[in-house]
Amino acid sequence: MAAGEGGAAGAASYEEPSGEVLGRAAEAFGLLAAPARLHIVWLLAHGERDVSALAEQVGGALPAVSQHLSKLKLAGLVRSRREGRRQVYYVDDPGVVAVVRLMIGQLAEQERAQEDGQVHERGARSLRRLHGTGA
Repeated sequence: MAAGEGGAAGAASYEEPSGEVLGRAAEAFGLLAAPARLHIVWLLAHGERDVSALAEQVGGALPAVSQHLSKLKLAGLVRSRREGRRQVYYVDDPGVVAVVRLMIGQLAEQERAQEDGQVHERGARSLRRLHGTGA
């Protein structure tokens, strides 16, 4: 039985998150709601980069990308370390990497399918599950 299906039996199979956990999750998703920050996390999920490389790839101004990185770092979504005179940023939380890759990969697959004139029902079902609308 999939998560979220079933009545009382399904309800007993998971623990309800605390209000604090839900609040922190909402803050993290809120930070990822900005396309530039999501792009930064997606890039960092694929490898370390410094702020200059990120600014070039994201197409943003260096100060703006630096501010995005500061917010992501404060939220614990990205980390950094010093390499000589530069800061190198990375994502080391496999959960963050998985969520970002899943969502972007799913939407990119749907976009490709639409461009090819095909409908991937499996992909649509997965996205509906992500939205919590069932099968």
